[in-house]
Amino acid sequence: MPILPETFDAWTAGAQRVWLAACERAVLESAAELGVDHLLWGLLTVESRAAEQLQRAGVSTDAFLAVWQPPAAVTEPSAVELSRQAVVDAVIIEARNAAFQESAELGTEHLLSGLGGVPSPVADWLAQFQLSSVSDASQQRRSTPHATSEPIITAPELQVPWRDSRASEIVETYRILDAASNRAREGLRVVEDFVRWAWNDGWLSRELKECRHELTALLRQLPQSALMSARDTEQDVGTEIRTASEYRRESPAAVATASLKRIEEALRSLEEFSKIVDAELSPRFEQLRYRIYTLDKAIHTTQAARVRFADHRLCLLATSSLCHHGIGPAILSALQSGVRVIQLREKSLPDRELLALAQHVRLWTRDFEAIFIMNDRPDLAALAQADGVHLGQDDVPVAMARRILGPDKLVGVSTHSIEQARQAVREGADYLGVGPVFPSPTKAFEEFPGLDFVRQVADEIALPWFAIGGITQDNIPELLAAGATRIALSSAICSAAEPGWATEELLTRLAQSS
Repeated sequence: MPILPETFDAWTAGAQRVWLAACERAVLESAAELGVDHLLWGLLTVESRAAEQLQRAGVSTDAFLAVWQPPAAVTEPSAVELSRQAVVDAVIIEARNAAFQESAELGTEHLLSGLGGVPSPVADWLAQFQLSSVSDASQQRRSTPHATSEPIITAPELQVPWRDSRASEIVETYRILDAASNRAREGLRVVEDFVRWAWNDGWLSRELKECRHELTALLRQLPQSALMSARDTEQDVGTEIRTASEYRRESPAAVATASLKRIEEALRSLEEFSKIVDAELSPRFEQLRYRIYTLDKAIHTTQAARVRFADHRLCLLATSSLCHHGIGPAILSALQSGVRVIQLREKSLPDRELLALAQHVRLWTRDFEAIFIMNDRPDLAALAQADGVHLGQDDVPVAMARRILGPDKLVGVSTHSIEQARQAVREGADYLGVGPVFPSPTKAFEEFPGLDFVRQVADEIALPWFAIGGITQDNIPELLAAGATRIALSSAICSAAEPGWATEELLTRLAQSS
């Protein structure tokens, strides 16, 4: 902060901010001295009474920049043989006299009065905006006797140290903010390109685009000229620091993962260093960082699930009541014919019997290296050592199921609308059930989202999902045409005369569509 002996404490907070902004601009311009143009810049850019008065008169930063261009475009006043600093000193004396007569702290309105009352090119320019009354008011005050015996200040007392540490710190802060801004923007674009072009994921693309626009809006609240002036790429020591690993990426997903980490790190820098220049921005950067954390989780989960389910296009929903030959023979026939995802869906068995059955299914699926999913019950899934659980909209949340099962288990979620599908991805589901598409003999529904819902999910969601509900050999072509690539069904296998043959036929149809 500039050194103002015995007087700076008597300035209002707004006037102090104006003075600091003036000093900051002078340093950014590498000016040898502080000029009245710098002081006017401070009055224009810092919210204050003077800024409001200037705004009402039509004096704007655009008008200022059109006339007062760095470096040192303001010529020294010919009528007064003083340096630029001496003119500023005279302005401050004028402002202090005005404040003294009002028995008040020196405020921004007094600084504006001083600018109008001391001859200079800035005073002449301000007069074009009908601000001459400021100068007139100053002259009137000088001609009015004081009610007290304390003299008017007539001699300069200010010494401004031009490589002041506070001003230097402001420039350093803007340099950090500029670098972090660039990293965050660039990283968001990289990740958005990945989910858009590699995954065709409309929902994640839209979420990332919204984050990018939100970041841009936040960054606009920082002074762009200060950010650009503080940028010094040629002196950036980081451009010469390299590691071998940063130039190697094994896949597009790895590129996106690395970029997500850079985004989060950059947002943390923006959050912390913005506290120095605009504390109100810091919590907004923090909230954006939390939003990115959620998307990072969704992208990570989607990538892992896409790998896990890459070769799995058919899920058998094993239900005893539909298995005419018994649930055990139906599951084993399906496994032998190529099914690698079994979901045990029993609604009426007592817990003890259901657990015993689940333990058998676990043994059968393990022999075929198949995925075993327990329906509805994360507690029984944990006891049976299943690979995961499938949850309905009325079951426990995804996060609660993970606490019961552990972080490495699969959690699927049934969804009946695109909003539910988006929310399940946001919460970190590993796969979705999408439907019901058609009426089903195993479950009654009042409404059927149908093929329109399938099309919506196909357009938006890259997370693996299974179309479900009333699927038979006959309606599979409709599903495939709507964009489905995976199906989950029960009676088409369990109720078939030959479950193994029915399974092979379904897998063949799915393979032909790929």
